[in-house]
Amino acid sequence: ITINALWLVLIGAVYAVPLPARTTDWSITVEYRDGQPAHIFLTGDEKWRLPVALDRVDPKLVAALIALEDKRFYSHVGVDPIAITRAAWTDVIARRRVSGGSTITMQLARLLEPRPRTIGSKLIEMFRAMQLDARLSKREILEQYLSRTPYGKNLEGIESAAWSYFGHGAQHLSPLEIATLLAVPQGPARYSPTKQNAERLRERRDAMLHK
Repeated sequence: ITINALWLVLIGAVYAVPLPARTTDWSITVEYRDGQPAHIFLTGDEKWRLPVALDRVDPKLVAALIALEDKRFYSHVGVDPIAITRAAWTDVIARRRVSGGSTITMQLARLLEPRPRTIGSKLIEMFRAMQLDARLSKREILEQYLSRTPYGKNLEGIESAAWSYFGHGAQHLSPLEIATLLAVPQGPARYSPTKQNAERLRERRDAMLHK
């Protein structure tokens, strides 16, 4: 009975507590007649941050993202108990933090509400992820995540990164471009395409491509 009561309280909280704020200062783009950007303005907080709809992202990148980051994205409720259990066991065996078991939805919760990496923060992220999954569609979650992913310095979102790195949007990408766009967010300070990061990025990109 106690477990059932706690479960009902949790479900009630998922719907009663307001969602994390998703209003964002997006970059304003001036376009040529053919839709190509002529100029992209910085946001008020000095970011290059372009929103992107899912149908404007190469489907192969989306498929690779889910395969590598969150295999059960379409079936879990924002939190993947299997991934969290496996990550906890791996950390115990390695005696250090190897994997956090975060789903894409949990990562989005962290992007919306950055917190120190603590157990308490992880629990809040899990609750927020359940809220997002219950009240947004999977498509909306992916769009929000892909529009906010950090790429180092003041670059945020996959569309911003594609234009900055490759000179075109994220709708059509080569395998090498997909691997690069998946590699950099795993450690933007270490893998963003700068001269000092070139070798690390190449190794990480090639590892992603192999996977």
